[in-house]
Amino acid sequence: MEVATRYVHILGTTTNPDGPWTTQQARNLLMDLGNRADDFRFLIRDRAGQFTASFDAVFSGAGIQVVKTPPRCPQANAYAERFGGTVRRETTDRLLIFNEHHLRAVLDRYVSHYNHRRPHQALQLVPPRPDRPIAEPGYTSIRRRPVLGGLINEYEPAAA
Repeated sequence: MEVATRYVHILGTTTNPDGPWTTQQARNLLMDLGNRADDFRFLIRDRAGQFTASFDAVFSGAGIQVVKTPPRCPQANAYAERFGGTVRRETTDRLLIFNEHHLRAVLDRYVSHYNHRRPHQALQLVPPRPDRPIAEPGYTSIRRRPVLGGLINEYEPAAA
């Protein structure tokens, strides 16, 4: 998660993340960010075993300082913990996930909603990167659009 904008990146899903897999996901993220990687100064991560020295080296090589959270201290990475709780409460706790492919499809759709449509209180009820103009207050006709089969709903002004 980009803390300043609350924009979320889902790098991958796997049942058994190990050091080489996680390192490759770090490379993929930096490649996707391109020149935007220069805007990042820190990466905050926990002390899980899949975050190896090679994972840290990928970010260090891009000029990003890797900061490890203290042991058993989830508050040190509160933004990531909050997102994890949000995605669980709003989607995965309410769905029966069949396999890794299904999980990826659900997460991709939810992250698109989270990044482009879901209002964020810290951003004055604006999504991190809206994909359409934000409606002005005062509309009397609103259209509901179901997301993930109606598990979540998005609302937008209806054409008059």
